[in-house]
Amino acid sequence: MDILRLMAEEKIKEAIRRGEFDNLPGAGKPLPPDDMEGVPEDLRVSYRLLKNAGIVPEEIQLRKEMVTLGDLLAACRNDSEREKLERELSLKKLRYQSLMSERGWQASGAFAEYETKVQQKLTENESESNR
Repeated sequence: MDILRLMAEEKIKEAIRRGEFDNLPGAGKPLPPDDMEGVPEDLRVSYRLLKNAGIVPEEIQLRKEMVTLGDLLAACRNDSEREKLERELSLKKLRYQSLMSERGWQASGAFAEYETKVQQKLTENESESNR
C-alpha cells in the first residue's frame, strides 16, 4: 500500500471513531448506479474530472450535435437548408468516427454498450428540453 492510501485510511478510521459518519443521509441504502459504468476503467477518472469541471468530452459534444442535427433534418422542409444540414451531419459523423478510432474505442468491448447508453441519454435530454 502506498503512503497516501495509508494516510487516507487512517483519517477515515479517526472520523469513524469520532462518529462523523453516523446518521449520514442515505445511510443503509444502496448507492445510486454509477453513470460511468459503461466507460472503460482507464478513462473513468479523467471523464469524472471533466464532468465535475463542467467540461464535456469532444465525443459527447459531437453526439449531442448529431442528435440535434438529426432532429433539425426531420423537421426541415427547405431543400437547400436540408442539404446544408446533411453536409454538417456527415462532417460530424466523420469526425466522431475518426475520434473513436483514434482513441481505440471501437476495439473496446464496452464501446457499443457505452455508445448506446450515451445515445439514449442524449435523446432523453433532447426530448425533455423540447417539452
